[in-house]
Amino acid sequence: MPPNAKHARRVLIGLAGVIIVAVAFGGSYTFQRKLIYLPSPGPVPGAAQVLPGGRDVTLATSDGLRLGAWFFPATAATASVLVAPGNAGDRSLRVPLASALVARGLSVLLFDYRGYAGNPGEPTESGLALDVRAARDWLLGEIGQARLLYYGESLGAAVVTELSVEHPPAGVILRSPFTELAAVGRYHYPFLPVRWLLQDRYPVSAQVSRIRAPITVVYGTSDSVVPAQQSREVATIAGARGVEVPGADHNDPALLNGTQLIDAVVDHAEQLR
Repeated sequence: MPPNAKHARRVLIGLAGVIIVAVAFGGSYTFQRKLIYLPSPGPVPGAAQVLPGGRDVTLATSDGLRLGAWFFPATAATASVLVAPGNAGDRSLRVPLASALVARGLSVLLFDYRGYAGNPGEPTESGLALDVRAARDWLLGEIGQARLLYYGESLGAAVVTELSVEHPPAGVILRSPFTELAAVGRYHYPFLPVRWLLQDRYPVSAQVSRIRAPITVVYGTSDSVVPAQQSREVATIAGARGVEVPGADHNDPALLNGTQLIDAVVDHAEQLR
């Protein structure tokens, strides 16, 4: 092959490699929120159908969206829990959590983010921040000055961490928190420059030490989605009580309504009296 042809071939191969990498990175950037947010399309049943005494609620966000939610009041409630869900499914998956907490004397608000369970809008970090504020506003209007706890599950832990900095509650429970979204991305996609690509950041470690409320961190030691070490690091930075659930993976029942988890939430609430 003539020298010029060899050079041209090398240039073409190099260009093809650049294009492949660019397409891979471009696709990751363009469709990343499809990988982060995994909503169920809905609809969901009525609150009273999933738990006796439940009430259907509509939340109004500051940017004009109306979101579905359920409120489950406990008899002689000692506190109320705002549950910020993880990145997948819808609020119906968290009914076992609500049922267990109500049975222990805690009222519970379950809600869905924008784009979930038939709600309008598309989920983004800034959008979810508005959604959880709408949930907080509604719940405060319902319970007045009664004790309010934030409970954040996985991605929801990042959502309530950010909320807690601006609007401190009586207490915070972080279930399986990550240090930042980029750290989870690097764990699952080590071949991608995740930090450069991410549009949504969720910087839990940078925010959690600023929370002016007691914090409990609950996590499974066998978590395959958010490594347990990240949750431990969040607990250390926050100066929080850490509760390990031995052998539990991210979506195991033990981290939904297991005894250790429910006891940790109830104990946290009782310490606030």
